[in-house]
Amino acid sequence: MIRLSPRVLLASTATLSPWSVLASEAGSSTMLDLTGHWAGFAALAVFFVAYALVIAEETLHLRKSKPVMVAAGIIWVLVAIVYAQHGDTHTAEIAVRHNLLEFAELFLFLLAAMTYINAMDERGVFDLLRVKLVTQGYSLRTIFWITGALAFVISPVADNLTTALLLATVVIAVGGQNRKFVGVACINIVIAANAGGAFSPFGDITTLMVWQKGLVQFGQFFQLFLPAVVNWMVPAFIMSLAVGKESPDPVHEQAVLHHGGGVIVGLFLFTIVMAVCAHNFLHLPPVMGMMTGLGLLKFYGYYLKRRDHFFPAPPEQNLGDTALALEGEPSKQKARDGASQYNIFKSLERAEWDTLMFFYGVILCVGGLGTMGYLAMGSELMYGQLGPTTANILIGFLSAVVDNIPVMFAVLAMRPDMDLGQWLLVTLTAGVGGSLLSVGSAAGVAVMGQARGVYTFFSHLKWSWAILLGYAASVWTHFLVNASSFS
Repeated sequence: MIRLSPRVLLASTATLSPWSVLASEAGSSTMLDLTGHWAGFAALAVFFVAYALVIAEETLHLRKSKPVMVAAGIIWVLVAIVYAQHGDTHTAEIAVRHNLLEFAELFLFLLAAMTYINAMDERGVFDLLRVKLVTQGYSLRTIFWITGALAFVISPVADNLTTALLLATVVIAVGGQNRKFVGVACINIVIAANAGGAFSPFGDITTLMVWQKGLVQFGQFFQLFLPAVVNWMVPAFIMSLAVGKESPDPVHEQAVLHHGGGVIVGLFLFTIVMAVCAHNFLHLPPVMGMMTGLGLLKFYGYYLKRRDHFFPAPPEQNLGDTALALEGEPSKQKARDGASQYNIFKSLERAEWDTLMFFYGVILCVGGLGTMGYLAMGSELMYGQLGPTTANILIGFLSAVVDNIPVMFAVLAMRPDMDLGQWLLVTLTAGVGGSLLSVGSAAGVAVMGQARGVYTFFSHLKWSWAILLGYAASVWTHFLVNASSFS
């Protein structure tokens, strides 16, 4: 029996567009509570099976986007069937269109950012940084701290996944056969990259979603800087005691910064400024600034292409794979050919399409479950009974097991009534909670592939107690330094 619940009606319509709310007020549609209906149970089962396949990605070698995309289709078919049985052929359509709009904003924003990162990689920006680090003759402990610090300061601009991959190549090159150092340094990089991404709208997908929703303003994210520093420093100090002070074998490498690399870095920073200004001053979606910046990059790519036509790069500048090449995926990161012309669309092709399609599946799955009333039920259980503080702290532990993207999207869809301090708290915990396990963040999963057999689930689990201390300390620091943000 399907129940009509005012609580579910209110919470569910929060996930829909204003037009659906108006339609509901006009009496043309009514939100249904399907949490006790066979379709609701079937949708939950489909989602859990899909997410089990996502968690088993490393074992099955099945791309994570595939199961969630199929699950999204099945869930929305179930929603449409039940509503059609009640004579309502519009609500499901309106709801899914709203979720598609949510995805479109996120997709285009990330596509622009990923293209810039790939363009910088192609021009040798990251190669130059990596070679500078591995050829300086630092001790292992110094490399441990330098790579961690760089992960923390780079990830707020270049997302935590890209940052972790880049710096993992450094510790692998420096550590060589020293498996103990490589393993601990990779853990340090994952923690630092996740912590650094937590205090910037550009550092993690979760912070980006919160910013785009307008729940936290751009400048307010930086209130999480000190808690993020504490989250990284506590476990980093403990783990550094296990790293020796000996110097590794010297590494002799060279890197060439191709023409235009510095300009592309400048264009990327200008693009970020445009995205922030579009949102803060013109009240436009941040994606407008990002896509305009992508257009500028494509214009500059045309200049580079024409220049390469008349002034081809010498063959000795073809130094092999790019800095972000993933082990086992040579087709994605081909070696540069010094004689070839620059092509901006190659940078577009190298975007993380599996990740982008994964976001599509997650957003549509969670949106479908929300339309059925499950998010209202979850909101009542977590934020109504446990309270926002307890619920937001538990979000961090949940994001260590389930990827923080669907967790944060579910929270945003629930839209609990919270003050700024609580929204900052859930942003912090969802971002850094993934560090508790190696599979809890995209950065951890990517580095497991980069340092296969050295940085593993169990090598990370060995230090989870230290990471948990950092998690608790960062939450305490947030309550201490941001007390004025709590009403």
